[in-house]
Amino acid sequence: MRALDVGLAAHIAQGETTLCHCWKITRGDGVVLGFTDHDRALSFGGTGFVPAYGLDGGEVPAKLGAQVKTSEVLGVLHAEAITEDDILLGRYDGAVVETWRVNWGDVSQRLLLRSDAIGEIVREDGVFRAELRSAQVGLNATHGRIYQGLCDASLGDARCKVNLANPAYQGFATVIATDDPFRLVVDGLSGFAPEWFAFGQALWTDGRRDGLRDGVMSHSRIGSADVLGFSARVGDWVVPGDTLTVTAGCDRRFATCKAKFANAVNFRGFPHIPGSDYVLRHPRNGDAMDGRAVVK
Repeated sequence: MRALDVGLAAHIAQGETTLCHCWKITRGDGVVLGFTDHDRALSFGGTGFVPAYGLDGGEVPAKLGAQVKTSEVLGVLHAEAITEDDILLGRYDGAVVETWRVNWGDVSQRLLLRSDAIGEIVREDGVFRAELRSAQVGLNATHGRIYQGLCDASLGDARCKVNLANPAYQGFATVIATDDPFRLVVDGLSGFAPEWFAFGQALWTDGRRDGLRDGVMSHSRIGSADVLGFSARVGDWVVPGDTLTVTAGCDRRFATCKAKFANAVNFRGFPHIPGSDYVLRHPRNGDAMDGRAVVK
């Protein structure tokens, strides 16, 4: 049971109330936006909340146990707040949304109803519908380690320890042309071997995708130009001349960790554990069954 602020509880108890909803959105890039369904701007906690021009919260079904609670907010897109470009570019993916119940006559009387993460966003006819997922969604994530052949560290993190600032693992490229929405022809990576940046990351340093990161799935070379394949549609948002910083990729295999990064001592997988295909295969004449390591 929630304990209400004394002033807010007294205000609700009197019968006639001046209550409204406020939403505080914190994006992954640190941008904070505030909206309210009241007809004038409010401010509290260092955030200004502007009238949302049709932003409305949906019903929140109550669920027992650790099930993820979902709701949604519905609103009209307008350039001064949430633009369609920002949504399409993924700037609101995973953003944190705080929903407050506020006495607009005295904003010190308020209650945080819930804190959610933005899930799926649907856009149609100039209106967006954002799904809000409760904190229980974090329970769906894998925590701890599991026995597997592939490394479970992220390249360059504290467990991996590879220094991605090393010039050998970082390239600076300029877009030459768009091959298709997922493939870009770039210049500036001729000093690196083909596939060097496959499974890596690209950080855009200007253009419409400035500040965004995208996964690089493939890296090939055609003539003197390099072609980068991305995991998302980036071709719709870039033009020739846009620049990006690309970091080397890792396919999480022990052989790659050893040969490409000389980092076998920090490999965070279990490459010597036989996989199911090895365990279930039929013995054959000539197989070495003398206890030697599966990989070296």
